[in-house]
Amino acid sequence: MRYLSLIILCLVSSISISAQYRVRVEMASVAPVNADDSLYIAGSFNGWRPGDPRFSFKAGGSLIINLPAGSYEYKITRGSWDKVECKAGGAGIANRVLKVESDTTVRLTVEEWADQVPPKPRVSTAGANVRILDTAFYFPQLKRTRRVWIYLPPGYSEGKKYPVLYMQDGQNVFEDTSSYSGEWGVDEYLDTAKAGECIVVAVDHGGAKRLNEYNPYTSERFGAGEGDAYVDFIVKTLKPFIDKKYQTARGRRHTFITGSSMGGLISMYAVLKYPKVFGGAGVFSPAFWVAPEINRAIKKRGKKFKGKLYLYAGMQEGETMVPLMLKAFEKLTAVSKAEIAVIIRNEGMHNEARWRVEFPLFYQWLMGSQNSKVKSQKPKAGNALVI
Repeated sequence: MRYLSLIILCLVSSISISAQYRVRVEMASVAPVNADDSLYIAGSFNGWRPGDPRFSFKAGGSLIINLPAGSYEYKITRGSWDKVECKAGGAGIANRVLKVESDTTVRLTVEEWADQVPPKPRVSTAGANVRILDTAFYFPQLKRTRRVWIYLPPGYSEGKKYPVLYMQDGQNVFEDTSSYSGEWGVDEYLDTAKAGECIVVAVDHGGAKRLNEYNPYTSERFGAGEGDAYVDFIVKTLKPFIDKKYQTARGRRHTFITGSSMGGLISMYAVLKYPKVFGGAGVFSPAFWVAPEINRAIKKRGKKFKGKLYLYAGMQEGETMVPLMLKAFEKLTAVSKAEIAVIIRNEGMHNEARWRVEFPLFYQWLMGSQNSKVKSQKPKAGNALVI
């Protein structure tokens, strides 16, 4: 544990003293835009906000940003993810990678915009065990509606009770046609998984409200934090509905929550606020930098969480991702005896393709499968495995 603390200290310290470098972004060529359109950079340095006014510029102009040395991922949008850049013909592109080592100028080409490509028939990738629970499930806590998906295991039986996994960013969980950057393939994996059957409930994110709904804390930079109300919705509205309508195992040991990026942040907050409801969580590439207050919540509430926590981050997700996750891990192990797996991949990037690879490993570990490649140790402060 002392060794891990030193790693965290070194990583965090290196960030705080890193010099800021000037990055100039120019467009070498860009697909047609309206005269009043602005371009935006959304990436690991700004919470992947597609319309962040601090990172906007005109197609004929340029943008100057200051960043510490490191590797960042990003894409160009016209203010929202349905207007993100793509390849000519409409195919999606991988996240761009920016390596900052000195002052630099980046010249970019945008071949096409996703909203300007003539729509093509898209074949659904959701399996037969996935259905839409409701296209407009009501959030009384936020006075909004949202699409909710549900996956029932093959051979779902009224005579059997199943654990339930609640997932964020429902657009990306089962269905490629509703995802702007690929799906997790959760249904394909669970259809044949040997680790145990499970019901999965996936709630769509709120588009422009995503950053607010998945953030428990209000700030001047990111606006009103609605995470408290969102977590209350899952626990007090959605979960009772699912428990009433489906054959669920209702105890804490059978109720889990998972998400990535901002969804990882709100999943972490959920187990802290409701440790008697959630017995496990998958926190993938958490956007802890958006809400540093999460560390105070860990110190205050972490002792009560006694379940299983899977923390994952990739080294290619920006300079702060791994250090801030390790800082949260250290604070949690100082107060909790929760079973924790900490997974760090050198090649890991901030995208659905990476989380799709990681999900089966998380699930096997969560369900206690003998096939799991993640084997936890049991030191006094809790289970911790760093890969």
